[in-house]
Amino acid sequence: MKWWGKLLGGALGYALGDLIGAIIGVFLGHQLDRTRSIKSDDVGFNRASQGRTQVAFFAATFSVMGHISKSDGRVSAQEIQLAEQVMRQMRLEKEQRITAIEHFNQGKQENFDLDEVLRDFLHECNGKTALIQMFVEIQLQAVYADGNKNSNEEKILKHICAALGYPEVLLAQLESMLFASQRSRQSYSSNGAYASSSTALEDAYKIIGVTESATDDEVKKAYRRLMSQNHPDKLISKGLPEEMIEIATNKTQEIQKAYDLISENRK
Repeated sequence: MKWWGKLLGGALGYALGDLIGAIIGVFLGHQLDRTRSIKSDDVGFNRASQGRTQVAFFAATFSVMGHISKSDGRVSAQEIQLAEQVMRQMRLEKEQRITAIEHFNQGKQENFDLDEVLRDFLHECNGKTALIQMFVEIQLQAVYADGNKNSNEEKILKHICAALGYPEVLLAQLESMLFASQRSRQSYSSNGAYASSSTALEDAYKIIGVTESATDDEVKKAYRRLMSQNHPDKLISKGLPEEMIEIATNKTQEIQKAYDLISENRK
């Protein structure tokens, strides 16, 4: 395994004057080791900016998941399974997995500073709505990992949304879409399409975010907006860690299947 990139990156990070700079430096060095290529100063600067966003997203995602999981006094097996599921979807390497677990455990500590983590995340993601929404979606799944939402979890979730400037009305829509998505996965037929049922159609409308009374143009507009917001390449360009591309891809596939079912039933 080559280490020159990491060492160079770490030294550069320390030159930035803070710990996260050092972490970013190692992250960039890892990219240099993987690509074995030398980039221009401008590209390096852009990569550093994107790298800070990715590290902040990664750290906030797992530490806040840990914080939510421990909010009722104990971490359930289902909550651990969800964290492991996210790690698998991200296809984390051994070192990355260890780091993710460390962040998760940090979030479980009594002295965990949720507000500081959220401030850092908001600052590094530069207010990018798509990244904030994906972050909130993951935390929403953490809340319902054990099948229900208790008062502490609801309080934390609303606090997160307030700190990130994410409207509660959109949170309510995400909850509705989450339940619809969970039910729709159970109604897929063997060929990957939706099974034909009125419940599946109702869930499809919820996934797209419109009612059955919406016009064809309104449905198409909502569908295109969701596909644009959740397109993996677009999210990565905004700072989503590349390891999370599978999560974004699964989301767009669900949106596509929901739209196809709606379209088929409107012919």
